[in-house]
Amino acid sequence: MTVAIIGAGVMGETLLSGLIRSGQPASELLVGEKRADRARELTEKYGVKVVSNTEAAGGAETVALVVKPQDMGDVLTEIAPFLKPGQLVVSLAAGITTGYIEKHIPDGVAVVRVMPNTPALVDEGMAAISPGTHCDEEHLVIAESLLSATGRVVRVPEKHQDAVTAISGSGPAYIFFVVESMIEAGVHLGLPRTTATELTVQTLFGSAKMLRETGDHPTVLRERVTSPGGTTAAAIRQLEDHKVRAAFITAMEAARDRSIALAKEVD
Repeated sequence: MTVAIIGAGVMGETLLSGLIRSGQPASELLVGEKRADRARELTEKYGVKVVSNTEAAGGAETVALVVKPQDMGDVLTEIAPFLKPGQLVVSLAAGITTGYIEKHIPDGVAVVRVMPNTPALVDEGMAAISPGTHCDEEHLVIAESLLSATGRVVRVPEKHQDAVTAISGSGPAYIFFVVESMIEAGVHLGLPRTTATELTVQTLFGSAKMLRETGDHPTVLRERVTSPGGTTAAAIRQLEDHKVRAAFITAMEAARDRSIALAKEVD
């Protein structure tokens, strides 16, 4: 099955490299890219055929749209005449609904909406997929296969996609923000920045591995570290006093609301 990737930015290249690492032959991949220098770079690096967006759309059974939300309308207008019933369009654009895409392409083309995240760059991505009107089980399996090349995949009803965007889509930025803060605190407490960085990053990595491998609830794991009257309890008290938990909820609500707004902006 030939897969076309339209949009060769960071996430587009991440998907491309993941597919190749997972065993997809370069001969079964097309990339839609208008810039000649970028096209040469991708061809030399991956051995794929780089073509126009319209040729990519018309020459593949599955078309992955990895474009900015504000560019989606123009891209759909460009490729719509080259799409046909039976094809699958997989959209990785934040906030863009399957309904919006279906309005701009021929009837009978299946659409799957995806919310990926940047850890896909290291094959530890988290993608949530939702079916459109003409999408069946086979289409979802194809989309899962596509996205599993760079990490894990879950199915969610489309009404939950804005919440997914707020959690896993934007989530890496929250984690990096916390890591930044912990490193700065380490420097403030007198540690060399390199030492503070190594301590923080490994602590994050180890904690994430514990969550995944033990299956224990994070509250249970936190309480195991928090001795009564100890150092951790003192720190947690400060976080609670500063309403960090409430701030995270408010931040994610803002991300969800922005995802909803993005969809309205392109209508």
